[in-house]
Amino acid sequence: MKEGDKMQTDIKDMYKEIGISEEVFLFGRQVEESLKERFEAIDETAEYNQLKVLTAMQKNKVSDVHFAATTGYGYNDLGRDTLEAVYATAFHGEDALVRPQLISGTHALNIALSSNLRPGDELLSPVGKPYDTLEEVIGIRESKGSLKEYGITYRQVDLLEDGSFDYDNIKKAINEKTKLVAIQRSKGYQSRPTLSVARIGELISFVKAVKPDVICMVDNCYGEFVEKTEPTDVGADMIVGSLIKNPGGGLAPIGGYIVGRKDCIENASYRLTAPGLGKEVGATLGVIQSFYQGFFLSPTVVAGALKGAVYAANIYEKLGFRVCPDSTESRHDIIQAVEFGFPEGVIEFCKGIQAAAPVDSYVVPEPWDMPGYDSDVIMAAGAFVQGSSIELSADGPIKPPYTVFFQGGLTWNHAKTGVLMSLQKLVDKGLAVIPE
Repeated sequence: MKEGDKMQTDIKDMYKEIGISEEVFLFGRQVEESLKERFEAIDETAEYNQLKVLTAMQKNKVSDVHFAATTGYGYNDLGRDTLEAVYATAFHGEDALVRPQLISGTHALNIALSSNLRPGDELLSPVGKPYDTLEEVIGIRESKGSLKEYGITYRQVDLLEDGSFDYDNIKKAINEKTKLVAIQRSKGYQSRPTLSVARIGELISFVKAVKPDVICMVDNCYGEFVEKTEPTDVGADMIVGSLIKNPGGGLAPIGGYIVGRKDCIENASYRLTAPGLGKEVGATLGVIQSFYQGFFLSPTVVAGALKGAVYAANIYEKLGFRVCPDSTESRHDIIQAVEFGFPEGVIEFCKGIQAAAPVDSYVVPEPWDMPGYDSDVIMAAGAFVQGSSIELSADGPIKPPYTVFFQGGLTWNHAKTGVLMSLQKLVDKGLAVIPE
């Protein structure tokens, strides 16, 4: 037996050892062989973005002295201040707020919104309903401390049926009270297209033409380093995200970021800490090295997750399920939606992702009433960092059309294993059939 053939046999045997049948393995291998050109293009983008991050670190003269922990008030935290300069440089913003005190993407978005809006202002979403956890932040669903309670109104314009912007109604919705326009890049728990940086730029240009002084904020979660450019390159005044998603590279144990216009970031810093304190305080508590190293690794980690998403789209489309994006579409975030049309599909898929995890692989995920959502949600994530969705994970609401949202994988090989394990669970239950 040739060495290459022996290796393939050994790999197949390893997959069999963790419960993946030869039938599922061979189907997956066939799909993988068809994606070589797509994967090469993803690697080229990763190379470009790796150089972008490296350059940002070199320009800001990152040194091991910046990895020192600070405590208490965190005055004169050189590592924190330099890291924020690195983010601003890499994402082409005037300033940045990158902190462990920003505990999630939702928290970072809340800080960005509440700090730059005042009573009597209006928030506009020109891309339809925001992600579920923002509904209570805004006050779409009643909640203590919402923007609505502080006299900030909200208006939204839904996308058209084909996923394009409803420019006529966006123009009508912008009025003298409109202070901030929030653009969600990723799809959330919807089956609409994720927005490319180019499309975001077109929307921002339109909004600014109608009202030049409006603040345009982009929820950049799941989109960082998927393309060569970021929304700050096309006119966004702020971009916001979570460090336990793309830019943390799987190493950041907590944190969020806001990058953009200096005055917007200054406002956000005063809301995060206190008026008069702003960016001057906030200890990094020993996590700063993981922030630097995770950001450095992020372009490569994102590439692996993106390959996993493309792979999942091709696998499940060939099995007859509706996928979004489809198997050939360009990619603008790391999320892959698979629509099953029945709850068992979502549940078994998530069981497969959990079974493929390095942590808590023996746990069986179940739907539950999770805070911030309006229906039961199932989540699978055997992660090193709790809730980290740059690590292999999947989740979805248990409601029609019964769609699961798959993302992450710190390496391409692990993302592939997760997809194959999800398929194995569906095949075992008779919910999917491998084509002849």
